[in-house]
Amino acid sequence: MTAPSTSKGKTYMAIALAVVAVLTVLWQMRSQPGPVAPVASTEHKHAVAVPADALDPRLHLDLLAAGENVRYEGTGRNIFRATDEPLPIEKVKISPLKKAQLEQQAQQQAAARAIPVAPPIPLKFFGMSKANGEKPRGFFSQGDDVWIAHEGDVVNRHYRIARINLRDAEVEDLMTSHKENIPLAQGLER
Repeated sequence: MTAPSTSKGKTYMAIALAVVAVLTVLWQMRSQPGPVAPVASTEHKHAVAVPADALDPRLHLDLLAAGENVRYEGTGRNIFRATDEPLPIEKVKISPLKKAQLEQQAQQQAAARAIPVAPPIPLKFFGMSKANGEKPRGFFSQGDDVWIAHEGDVVNRHYRIARINLRDAEVEDLMTSHKENIPLAQGLER
């Protein structure tokens, strides 16, 4: 089949396709079953008129007591759970030797986990100065960074200088509360 090359041929082709589409839609509608007619109900619900003197707003305790005395007697299954109760698990009998080995392994693993070792404080203390009437100042370095700090100052947003002496400085790691005495370094190591 060749495509029409003129605009008149294209128009005829569009009309033919429209006719085919309309016929297809009509055929589909004809083959589908029609709407189902509603089934007539044999029951007729009538509103029952109750006389006004029959409406009693008082509690009928005898009817309430009858409802309270009803006991649920089911199959023994818990109606408030989606699954059944788990089956009891039998305890495995372990020989005393094997039990002692397992306890020893558990104690070793607990001891290995219980002793956290704080990392050493990476600051180097390379000097101090003290002018008359001032608190001592310490000179600290970490790599290429150098800080001058008094007692109580925080260095590198991580370490607090607790005490400065001629021979060492006590530094506290604020993250782990680990205190360490850093000795005076004789020379800067690069």
